[in-house]
Amino acid sequence: MVDILKVGVVGCLGRMGRAIIAAITLFDGTEFVAGSEAPTHPNVGERMPGTQVIVSDSAKSVFEVADVVIDFTPPGNTAVHAALAAETKTALVVGTTGFDSSDSAALDQAAIATVIIQAGNFSLGVNVLMAITKQVAEKLGHEWDIEIVEMHHRDKVDAPSGTALMLAEAAAAGREETLDALRVDAREGYTGSREKGSIGFASLRGGAVIGEHDVIFASNSERISLSHKAENRTLFADGAVRAAAWTRGQKPGRYTMKDVLGID
Repeated sequence: MVDILKVGVVGCLGRMGRAIIAAITLFDGTEFVAGSEAPTHPNVGERMPGTQVIVSDSAKSVFEVADVVIDFTPPGNTAVHAALAAETKTALVVGTTGFDSSDSAALDQAAIATVIIQAGNFSLGVNVLMAITKQVAEKLGHEWDIEIVEMHHRDKVDAPSGTALMLAEAAAAGREETLDALRVDAREGYTGSREKGSIGFASLRGGAVIGEHDVIFASNSERISLSHKAENRTLFADGAVRAAAWTRGQKPGRYTMKDVLGID
């Protein structure tokens, strides 16, 4: 009989935190055992609705009792949580977007000691779309222009979205280039002609849109559009819990959803 995987959630009272906990309760072989929030949150010390878990003000306490911790908290917490994961040898699944190079370095360092899975999007559909985007970019070549258009709710703080960057990186990889060499962010004013081979971005914000992404390939005579629309947040939570379950038995290292799904 396989032991139950003990899962903790930092930021457990946020929208994503609640969705993740709901997904844990539905996923075979996993149990929600601990959750934390910022010390200033009014519900710290209370029971997490629908569970027997008392919400802690200490992220460390979550890492100390869980086999794997899921983190979708805002940028700024990533390095701290990565250090806790390394200290306690607890696997960490990170869905935070918008963090900087120091956060990424902290995840790399933690991956020496434990399993780290980080992705800009845990949707199974988006990760398949990334693989398709890479293939299309490879087949069509540099003569086709590539634009990434994304839209999210009004409260999203980073742009382009993490998912848009992942899709652009897939397209750049299909061209055997780095995104840094091809990236063109939002255009404004008199910009001149579009540079051949570049990958452009457009970010829209408004309403309660969960997430919409379009990868547009355009030539002089035709256009291909690959699209993904998130209908609700459960798809991100389901993917994160699936990733958490995958960590069981894995060697320390830094992984992505491509590893979880077994796709290139």
